[in-house]
Amino acid sequence: MSATPAATLSAEEKTKGLVGPGFSLWELSEELRASNPQLIQARSLYMAAKATVPQIAAPNNPQVGFIWGNLPKNSPLALARAESFSYTLTQSIPFPGKKALAADIANTQAESIDAQRDALYLQLYAQLSTTYFQALAQKAQLDVLRLNLKRLEQVKQVARIRYANNAAGYVDYLNAQVAQSSAQNDTFGLERQYDNALKTINTLIGKNPEFPLELRPDASAVRLPPTPLPELEDMALREHPNVRASRFLVEAAEKGVRLARKAYLPDFQIIGTFNGNNPPLGFKPASYGIEFDVIIPLFFFTKEKYGVDEAVANKVASDANDQSVRQQTLLAVDTAHNNLRQSVNQAEFLRQRQLPEAMTAYKMAFTNYANNNAAFTDLLTASSALKNAELAVTQAESEARQAYYTLAAAVGRDKF
Repeated sequence: MSATPAATLSAEEKTKGLVGPGFSLWELSEELRASNPQLIQARSLYMAAKATVPQIAAPNNPQVGFIWGNLPKNSPLALARAESFSYTLTQSIPFPGKKALAADIANTQAESIDAQRDALYLQLYAQLSTTYFQALAQKAQLDVLRLNLKRLEQVKQVARIRYANNAAGYVDYLNAQVAQSSAQNDTFGLERQYDNALKTINTLIGKNPEFPLELRPDASAVRLPPTPLPELEDMALREHPNVRASRFLVEAAEKGVRLARKAYLPDFQIIGTFNGNNPPLGFKPASYGIEFDVIIPLFFFTKEKYGVDEAVANKVASDANDQSVRQQTLLAVDTAHNNLRQSVNQAEFLRQRQLPEAMTAYKMAFTNYANNNAAFTDLLTASSALKNAELAVTQAESEARQAYYTLAAAVGRDKF
């Protein structure tokens, strides 16, 4: 898909958030679900797996045969000189229950693929939400850097006035210029990171990386989920797609053992014969015959025995995988919850304590320097500390929001 200029977008597209207010995280997730190539591939694989179920359940195809009898010894290919001719119709019939169980196994495996598709969506959604909040944080940090540039311009002007009044050296003015240039350079680097984040989001939602994407600011609170951790763990073990996919595989393996044991049971075959008395095609009926065969597993059940051994080993492997998946799911939930709790605490500390202290220190240093009561280095230090505190607040809040959605994905949801 090529990039679409904002001016050429239809009114309907604009109302969907393509321009103007921009994309919210929910709108991005809808685009992700509908247009991400990996999810499209996963949906197609699920549909292909479901299409195998009726194929397995369908009866075996009949077999039609033609028999030319009593051909001349010296010309075995002279079919027109055959003295007898027969049609045969053969139908093989598996032991009752074999096909139904095999189709049930295929259906269970298909449902496992569908659960894996849901797990892939959660994985991509977690990546999308992380990149989304990183991009918003970078945009907020750009605002902080631009505000810092304005502050440094004020500092530079104060230094110039003091130098003009012989109250400070010219080096103060030069240092202010250097600090301003350094801040401008930081802005360039952050703008590049922001553009790269937008390209990553475009790729995730199935658009051209150069699509003119705009993001809608997120005003959600930095918070912990209302559900306590033990309930989140239980919820994850019930709902997470990886756990569901694992359960389907265990169920399929159990049915596979039952199917392998059914291999000891015989299959059947019915052959209907129509004998004609008018070679070479014998359209005039002469007689009919029916043959009933029982296909018995012989060779001391060697194939069947090892088939059961294979199915049992697959069942043991499926059980072990299920246990591992459940452990990894709980670990992911606990880790994400711990990261969220620490991120929320850090964001609250930075906003409620460190940022006000840095703002007070900067205002005091600026006033004292303007009144010739502080050194220029103290003012630059206070300005840098305020900028770092503001950047830290935006980063901490972004990390807390990222951790919130990472926890939701670890539980098996895209939101609480």
